[in-house]
Amino acid sequence: MITYILYTALAGLALLVLLPRLKTRYFFQDLSFAISSIKIAISLNTIKKRKPFYSMLDGFLDKVAKHPHKKFIIFEESSYTYSQADKESNKVARALSTHAGLKEGDTVALFLGNEPHFVWLWLALTKLGCISSLLNCNIRSKSLVHCFSCCDAKFLVAGADLKQAVEEVLPTLTEQGVRVFILSEHCEVEGIESLSDKVQQASDQPLSPQLRANVNIKSPALYIYTSGTTGLPKAAVINHERLWMSTFLQSMAAVRSDDVLFVCLPLYHTSGFLMGLCGAIERGITVVLKRKFSASNFWNDCRKYNVTVIQYIGEMMRYLCNTPKRDNDKDHKVRLALGNGLRSDTWEDFLQRFGDICIFECYGATEGNVGFVNYCGKVGAIGKEHFLHKMGYKYALIKYDTEKEEPVKNSKGFCIEVPKGETGLFVGKIEKRAPFSGYANNHQQTEKKKLRDVFVKGDLYFNSGDLLKIDKEGFVFFQDRIGDTFRWKGENVATTEVADHLLMLDFVEEANVYGVKVPGHEGRVGMAAVKLKENMDFDTKAVYQHVKNYLPNYARPRFIRLQDAVVVTGTFKQMKVKLGQEGFDPAAISDPLFYLEDNNNYVPMTQQIFNSITDGKIRL
Repeated sequence: MITYILYTALAGLALLVLLPRLKTRYFFQDLSFAISSIKIAISLNTIKKRKPFYSMLDGFLDKVAKHPHKKFIIFEESSYTYSQADKESNKVARALSTHAGLKEGDTVALFLGNEPHFVWLWLALTKLGCISSLLNCNIRSKSLVHCFSCCDAKFLVAGADLKQAVEEVLPTLTEQGVRVFILSEHCEVEGIESLSDKVQQASDQPLSPQLRANVNIKSPALYIYTSGTTGLPKAAVINHERLWMSTFLQSMAAVRSDDVLFVCLPLYHTSGFLMGLCGAIERGITVVLKRKFSASNFWNDCRKYNVTVIQYIGEMMRYLCNTPKRDNDKDHKVRLALGNGLRSDTWEDFLQRFGDICIFECYGATEGNVGFVNYCGKVGAIGKEHFLHKMGYKYALIKYDTEKEEPVKNSKGFCIEVPKGETGLFVGKIEKRAPFSGYANNHQQTEKKKLRDVFVKGDLYFNSGDLLKIDKEGFVFFQDRIGDTFRWKGENVATTEVADHLLMLDFVEEANVYGVKVPGHEGRVGMAAVKLKENMDFDTKAVYQHVKNYLPNYARPRFIRLQDAVVVTGTFKQMKVKLGQEGFDPAAISDPLFYLEDNNNYVPMTQQIFNSITDGKIRL
């Protein structure tokens, strides 16, 4: 009753504040957002106060009790109810507890693609009070070892299809005393233990909650990896409070209990795991899980499984728009799309071609402390300001010098907030309501994301690394990404990591990696400015074979520029902004240029190739 009275009072307060704005065309959307925000705040506050602690796992178990026979996961030709998922995860938990000796507080790295076992493993580890470290299944070699080690994991569980990748780093893991399990019934490799056979023999009976008795809302729940200027991924710490907050996006977007969610984004990412899978658990809905995104099969899958809600990243939507047009393009039940990074032109094309689908665009970083949602459906906007949001979270856009790569300061040494309509660096104040948990075992990179003495002495802000713009109506627009990371194919690419791999080639002396814009493509594609060692030639085949072996497809430089000297700033920092602006046009660049043709070999860049790329005849 107290909660109901509080909710009614807050809703009334929101209405009073919004009444003067009744004449604005977004009044009802603003009011609806205010009511949803209040409801979510009350729900989160209730969860925080519950004793014992009420985790996402407890939310899942409540759904199991509420509708045990409802479909939870649909994967290829198989489906699993909430009850079956619970029992499968019980078996996994018991197998890991018995054979690996897992106990509360242990960290286990999961190295597998999208499949039901990913879900069973996470549920199982949560039931044991353990922390899951979600490794990108595309990483290899040095990056794989780094990601595993930086979260202090002592256990690795890998998919059967990733056995070779594990074997490559097995000597290092063995030296570190790591227990390695693979999802297979048999494994003859010394140092790798089979897990599937042990799971099959385990009991599916419930586990005691006492196994996780010391877990609370501030305890780490997950490690999700994000790229950074170190050149290697960083493990962002996701505690249980952050996990809960992320799941409420679906509630804010009005996802219903009878919806069917299509998840083809990787579960090792924030979008697929937190906003997708965990959001679906909070709503108690059915998830159609795909191994990976397929533009050609996407709508057929939506029709086959009666999908009503889809998740996206901007690049994915562009791929869908680029598929051959069909008479049945609008023949589906999808009513809502949740995601981020959707460009204006693709947004409009998508709606025109595939029908009246509500696009719910959002913005936020995995480790960030403030985000936005575009609850009005304004084409091209990543969010909209709202008075309740501004009351709860302090943020600003500050002037930023992209050449010096630092905020612009006034005569008193403080940052300068940009006026409406101008581009600035987005920063969010770090405080109790909006914490920044940082990166596991990486104090240096954690501190690098903090800005001190921004507006007054002693204040502390999170540096998003993104340049945004807010118009007079309060709509927020993404402009660019600063620093040593760019985004391509929906993945963050760390320029230093790519450069480090290029430097392993015996004929490369210096390498400067950056992103360049390509017409008709989201984000920036990778390009490298390279200086060769004296009297050495550029071996195209060796470069291709090297990047193929050490880098995932999205991180391989599509263009390489040979320079006599890698250009640096006055403070000896590599010039990325200027090079990025110069792009890859052979008519404007006198340096030798090479292009990764058909992802098969580097060939000399010609004007014909350049024209074909910019005209859209060659798709990258």
